[in-house]
Amino acid sequence: MGSQEVTDWQGKHVTVAGLGVSGIPAAKVLHGLGAVVTVVNDGDDERSRAQAAELEALGITVRLGDGATLPEGTELIVTAPGWKPDKPLFAAAAAADVPVWGDVELAWRLRGPDAAPWLAVTGTNGKTTTVQMLASILTAAGLRTAAVGNIGVSLLDAVLGEERYDVLAVELSSYQLHWAPSLRAHSAVVLNLAPDHLDWHGSMEAYAADKGRIYEGNRVACVYNLADKATEDLVREADVEEGCRAVGFTLGTPGPSQLGVVDGILVDRAFVENRQKNAQELAEVSDVNPPAPHNIANALAAAALARAFGVPAAAVRDGLRAFTPDAHRIAHVADVDGVAYIDDSKATNTHAAEASLAAYESIVWIAGGLAKGATFDELVAKSAKRLRGVVLIGADRALIREALVRHAPEVPVVDLDRTDTGAMLAAVREARGLAREGDTVLLAPACASMDMFANYNKRGDAFAEAVRELGASA
Repeated sequence: MGSQEVTDWQGKHVTVAGLGVSGIPAAKVLHGLGAVVTVVNDGDDERSRAQAAELEALGITVRLGDGATLPEGTELIVTAPGWKPDKPLFAAAAAADVPVWGDVELAWRLRGPDAAPWLAVTGTNGKTTTVQMLASILTAAGLRTAAVGNIGVSLLDAVLGEERYDVLAVELSSYQLHWAPSLRAHSAVVLNLAPDHLDWHGSMEAYAADKGRIYEGNRVACVYNLADKATEDLVREADVEEGCRAVGFTLGTPGPSQLGVVDGILVDRAFVENRQKNAQELAEVSDVNPPAPHNIANALAAAALARAFGVPAAAVRDGLRAFTPDAHRIAHVADVDGVAYIDDSKATNTHAAEASLAAYESIVWIAGGLAKGATFDELVAKSAKRLRGVVLIGADRALIREALVRHAPEVPVVDLDRTDTGAMLAAVREARGLAREGDTVLLAPACASMDMFANYNKRGDAFAEAVRELGASA
């Protein structure tokens, strides 16, 4: 699994950038290894001061309100993934020839010689679902595994904890990959690529290049999406170990070295004997929950990584059957008066919303929030024929309204100019007024939530609560 670098941490001066879900564990781990740790943080608020006090009690130096200056004597920076590459701290590090690692890089370097291999997943959308499906399949095969990484379980905990794993299902964001130069996965997938986080990466090219790092040094399989040529291009550009194969997945009939769908069955023509002629049935489409097109693609990607690790076909089926998606991912809330209400609050960008809209025929769409620099023309043009009506909420709703005027002028639009706590209930009531029996009212905002809600979970909860109130009064 690549060379295991044994670093003598004793007395090594390490600066940890950022007090957060990755920074605090990294600081504690490095301090425990004997490093001299200084944490720098831009913010100096009440929460930061409480976190700082906890670390200072252990003997770790914390500098609040100054994340720009490189502490004297720094030999290594370990950064929180969200810190932008153009931060002054990193310019100072480059000038001083100080390496910068992310928490993923640190976890990778701290693995023991017999550490569990990583099956790695990235992409603009679908990462968490795919990693959880993969972990479910690996568990069904009797393997000791965990879904870790960007998903909430710290990779440092997984690597350094008491639990011995056979294999890890690892979700990696573009931020994490940017700061993980020596990561080498057993097998990996880029699920899809669409413009996202461009304010952080600076360009689509830089964003794609960071996603593509996941393929570097793969041993067995680089899995890509046949419907998204950019993912195949990244495989072509990757420097992999000899014998590593490119394996595609498709919602259509698979060719050799691909996984796909035939007559409602997920089939494998990659990890079988004589793949020119043979195919292995893995599961039925009905085993995938929910069986929306983009979620079937997630299941195929998870299956491909599991098969690359040698998992039998029956475990793919059993793992997919056992999997339940997280809340706010195309979750069916209720049917009221013959109309289905679906919560996909997790659709925080246009690519995710497009996949969600493609899953239903006649939709009253609730959309809007913080656009994060996105444009909506392509999304609206592709989805126009499915729209019965649209209810717009949030700070950047005018951008969606303008795209609707251009590409779906006949679709009725309700523009809610309010951001108070009752706005979601008002939106759901307006949607009910537009919907007909057999329609779907779909919350797929295509925007971030922070203009009105703490996060997409709270936005989804507000939607579900509004639907329940609607049902009670029906």
